[in-house]
Amino acid sequence: MKFKLNLRPCKVLFSIVLFSSLQLCVAFAQMGKTANASPSDLHSERWPKHTVRILVGFPAGSTPDMIARTIAEPLSKSLGQAVIVENHVGVSGNLAAQLVAHAQDDHTLGLMINGNLTTAKLLYPSLDFDPLKDFSLISLIADSPLVLVAPANLPSGKAFLATAQTQGNHWNYGSVGTGSMAHLAMEALKASNPGLLPEHIPYPGNPAVMSALMAGEIQMALVPIGVATPLIHSEKIQAIGLLGSKSILAPALVPLSELGVKGGSTQLQVWDALVGPKSLSRDAQSRLERELSVLLQSNELRGQLFNQGWILRGTNKEALKNIINPEYLLMQGLIDKNKIHITP
Repeated sequence: MKFKLNLRPCKVLFSIVLFSSLQLCVAFAQMGKTANASPSDLHSERWPKHTVRILVGFPAGSTPDMIARTIAEPLSKSLGQAVIVENHVGVSGNLAAQLVAHAQDDHTLGLMINGNLTTAKLLYPSLDFDPLKDFSLISLIADSPLVLVAPANLPSGKAFLATAQTQGNHWNYGSVGTGSMAHLAMEALKASNPGLLPEHIPYPGNPAVMSALMAGEIQMALVPIGVATPLIHSEKIQAIGLLGSKSILAPALVPLSELGVKGGSTQLQVWDALVGPKSLSRDAQSRLERELSVLLQSNELRGQLFNQGWILRGTNKEALKNIINPEYLLMQGLIDKNKIHITP
């Protein structure tokens, strides 16, 4: 009797073992690929999962709104999700700031001005958020110097400042509202320069301030350079000098410090930053920092904002913190000394 070996089960078993081995090889290869993947690849799979909102506390067409919309489209492309801008107007931009502070969806950000991150709680003690504790700082986006402007028929340069000191509180200055950077910066100038005593008149916006200046209702104002430049070029108003150092935005203008104006307030300017709520995930923060570090180097974006009177910056959160903290301390002393508080 011949014994016949049936090899078919062996072939089947061999096939199963071979297939399993191949699967293990593929699995190990995928693990290796994941281990070697860049942080960008890993984060892009986790965040964002859907539309990202940037809240702005000022109306459409305002500077913060313009800056937010300038970065929204390219940021949407780099994140691979829609980025939309929402306007929530009220309480000097602090309504939007409050909504950001309390957001829990991990996809809500805020484009905020200095005041929302430095003076908000100092001016509005009843606000239910603390700008120094309730936000995840992401990046400074852009800044702009303030320029001291005056009617075209008044003296210029040092002669203007000398005349202002002789006029005392008979002269007035305008701002976009009590507690605004233009208001506080002028009060800081007054505090460090004896004899400079113009009275404050608040207006609903910079266009109203400029109209009052040209009509002679006020004798001076601190405004962002982009607001003043067209009227300076048309000789409807004159520029006395800049807060801070010389700027590529207005290379012909001298710093007020060179005209004899004293004090740390000469370094104050207006700026806008991108932040999220304290609850913003590490994935979101890391991805945003990484994408913005590339995006904010764009010559196209820089040109767009430069033409509006802004310098595109881009920083990490630590650099933004180092801007906020000293400004907060300066404003705290000024607000307490002048007893400036506002009821929403």
